[in-house]
Amino acid sequence: MILRFTNLHHLQSKPYNFNPNPRNPNPLLSQFFSSISTSIDEHVERVFHIVNRSESSLKLKESLKETQIHLSNDLIDRVLKRIRFSHGNPIRALDFFNYTAKKKQFFHTPYSLDTMLYVLGRSRRFGEILEVLKEIRRKDRNLITPRTVQVVLARVAKCCSVRQTVEWFRKFRKLVPEFDVNCYNALFRTLCQEKSMSDARNVYHSLKHEFRPNLHTFNILLSGWKSSEEADGFFDEMVKMGVEPDVVSYNCLVDVYCKSREIEKALKVVDKMRDEGISPDVITYTSIIGGFGLAGQPDKARDMLKEMKEYGCYPDVAAYNAVIRNFCITKRLGDAYNLMDAMADKGLIPNATTYNLFFRCYYWSNDLQRSWDLYGRMMKDGCLPNTQSCMFLIRLFRRHEKAEMAMVLWNDMVEKGFGSYILVSDVLFDLLCDMGKLDEAEKCFLQMVEKGQKPSNVSFKRIKVLMELANRQDALKNLSDQMALFGSAIRRQETVEIDILSDPHLC
Repeated sequence: MILRFTNLHHLQSKPYNFNPNPRNPNPLLSQFFSSISTSIDEHVERVFHIVNRSESSLKLKESLKETQIHLSNDLIDRVLKRIRFSHGNPIRALDFFNYTAKKKQFFHTPYSLDTMLYVLGRSRRFGEILEVLKEIRRKDRNLITPRTVQVVLARVAKCCSVRQTVEWFRKFRKLVPEFDVNCYNALFRTLCQEKSMSDARNVYHSLKHEFRPNLHTFNILLSGWKSSEEADGFFDEMVKMGVEPDVVSYNCLVDVYCKSREIEKALKVVDKMRDEGISPDVITYTSIIGGFGLAGQPDKARDMLKEMKEYGCYPDVAAYNAVIRNFCITKRLGDAYNLMDAMADKGLIPNATTYNLFFRCYYWSNDLQRSWDLYGRMMKDGCLPNTQSCMFLIRLFRRHEKAEMAMVLWNDMVEKGFGSYILVSDVLFDLLCDMGKLDEAEKCFLQMVEKGQKPSNVSFKRIKVLMELANRQDALKNLSDQMALFGSAIRRQETVEIDILSDPHLC
């Protein structure tokens, strides 16, 4: 973009006021930066569709050249992010990544690399992952970080054994510039999240002679214990190694005691923290609130909110959610609603998790009207539902055969961009097909495609059957072509339907 100032004398005699006050921005500047932002968003969307819908690598390169869009690091980051969260085509994404990497004096950002590896790992293309890493090592090894290690190992661990995950971890010795304790911590965190805590600890004991654990190592491995005795033993090992526990370490102990319904032990840990000059934080109290809930004492859990404030620790949304959850479990929805209102009075905005606690109760009690009213309140308050919220609602609509309500939810999802199109659409298409609402099903299908989301093969087959029965061949061909753009194995089988009654040769 070239800016031309045609009246330089005027600018010199009357300096341009940039007005640094953000509350009263200069309208010209706001319009200028707004136009730039809009332009970038349009470029991201255009490049994304080219990458996702190109039939070949050659077609991809030709289309990108025709656009003459400058492929900056920021744009590439955003396109790859879009591909990741829309489950885009991994092969074309890799073609795009490699195409941009071959530009002179161009280096990908760590974010681009990690996102590309995530996309490949999700589709289990581990051979391509290794090739990308080798090429990056050759070009700019510093891009490979402990975060990269964790991204790759997380995808490996999802579909491979613990042994194979550790083998992949060892491959990074030749790839990461500094193979230190942070890389080991990435492995342990991956195993904790994707496998089990016991797997992570077993691997730790087999590898601990190779490195010196730090506080972060123990905090990772302390979380998620099911046995308080084992947690105590591991905590003692940390202390014997000269690693001083912090608030995170103590919170892990409090959490395991609370989950074991050993509230008294948890409270003693809190006292010990204070004696050592470590102030319990909101996570500490939230665990204790959950412990009281498991013990069937929701009122004591609510009292913890007051105690927190007395010690200068103010509850956050998660703490209130823990108390609300206790009341929802005991079917005391009036008290739960009062707490949600109290949150709002204190300036804490209930989030999707807050509403889901109520949605869960209404779903299991089959209360459609209250669920619908709560959804209305949620949208009015500006809190966007998450995937769990949408699933509670769409399944309830399916159960009651409320296609109109389902379409309102779907249109809100499309307009505001919340929830999982793939998960919700499967239930929605079931409902619409069962009720014979083929026009609505076709509309939702095309909206998904427009958003870069691939409808499931099961949903497509259901719509396909209805369209064949309704003899809507043109519409069916359009949907089949759209599915083919995603590389689907589904291909429309061209059939010639002969009307026996109108063919004299078959009469």
